Amino acid sequence: MTTTAPAPDTVPATPVRRQKPARTNRNARSRRGISGWTVLILLAGAAALMIFPFWLALINAFKPSTEYIADGPIGIPTQLDFTAIIDFWVGVNFNQKLLNSVILSGSVALIAATLSLLSAFAIGIGRLKGRVWILAVFMLAFTIPQEALVYPLFVLSRELNLYDSLLGVTIILAVLQSAFGTYMLASVLGSFPMEVLEAARLDGASRFQILRLIVLPLTRSTLAVLVTFFFIWTWNDFFLPLVLLPSASNQTVSVSLGALSGQYTSDPTALAAASMAGILPALIFFLLFQRTLMRGVNIGAIK
Repeated sequence: MTTTAPAPDTVPATPVRRQKPARTNRNARSRRGISGWTVLILLAGAAALMIFPFWLALINAFKPSTEYIADGPIGIPTQLDFTAIIDFWVGVNFNQKLLNSVILSGSVALIAATLSLLSAFAIGIGRLKGRVWILAVFMLAFTIPQEALVYPLFVLSRELNLYDSLLGVTIILAVLQSAFGTYMLASVLGSFPMEVLEAARLDGASRFQILRLIVLPLTRSTLAVLVTFFFIWTWNDFFLPLVLLPSASNQTVSVSLGALSGQYTSDPTALAAASMAGILPALIFFLLFQRTLMRGVNIGAIK
């Protein structure tokens, strides 16, 4: 009687995975770390270059003239001297200049944002014929330099009795800046979901109700970004207010600073005080609306 030995179980061979050497992973991490530090150092250097002029204006605005002569513009003042900034503020009636800039910048920002929304609603939602050519005209409008427009604007404002008035400059700047706002908002509203609009029309909503109840709430963040940009651009605008606002009672902050550069050339601390007085309001406005600006930019990037 013969017995047969049982056949051994066959176990499938498992392939052996080759692991990458740890040295390769370490080298990749080290390269990423070096590139990250390089970018960080470059950004820090660029930030320092941008902050350095503001720092010079800050320390020299409150520096006594004797210390400026002795230590130069980079030296840190040992005591605060408000004489230069008080003399400048009172001498040029800076309260009036500041009020003119606030009224002009705020009015232009609100009017330009409103015009941009209405025009973009007609182009993007209304689906006008030839909308591509209309947007091309708007794009051309905000790329034309102000130097090419100053003479016809000067003649037009003089013929309409709007020369040397804040109202005339407000209308001109609002129309010019609304070209950029219309181009930006029209591209956003062009991709607006048509199903929502059709549902609102079926419910009996008018165009004004669609604009007020549907389009405006969804574009509020983008409008906040436009208002912030328009305010800062108008505050820093120099050329058109210089030509169209010759009288001292209607001058803005930027025009008053440019007109005083020759008067205070021999007094650098007074120039630094004037620069600080012109920079601070726009900087405060930007810091107050920084969160709104970043939220609008992020929402636009996500869309």
